[in-house]
Amino acid sequence: MSDESTPTTRGRVTGLGGIFFKTRDPAASLAWYQQHLGLEPGPGFPGSVFKWQAEDGTPGATIWSLFSSETSYFGPPGGADHMVNYRVDDLDALLAKLEAAGVVVLPQREASEFGRFAWILDPDGHRIELWEPPAGM
Repeated sequence: MSDESTPTTRGRVTGLGGIFFKTRDPAASLAWYQQHLGLEPGPGFPGSVFKWQAEDGTPGATIWSLFSSETSYFGPPGGADHMVNYRVDDLDALLAKLEAAGVVVLPQREASEFGRFAWILDPDGHRIELWEPPAGM
């Protein structure tokens, strides 16, 4: 088994960080999902947090969240109605690999207490969010 910290294994997707959907009324949609599917609202956002633990005991979370149908967070208006967020182990290493392979890497970057974020486009132009979570998340 390879050591996760070796340079050859860094810069990869390690799991699903979140699934985000556009909706006309995030609060009403969240109430529907709560009533019919038992999804509990997250702290301060229209969505749910699914907590889990990796095989090595590292805690993790996957976010399911609703966004206004007017958001441009998923890309240009009128585009995709969803976006997938992937957890990554080393955002800088992965972005370097993707750029070297000719993948469209968008210039925006974000860093906050929730981690570091960057975006790429798949071959169909879907915006994909890459997330390097902070330690312990």
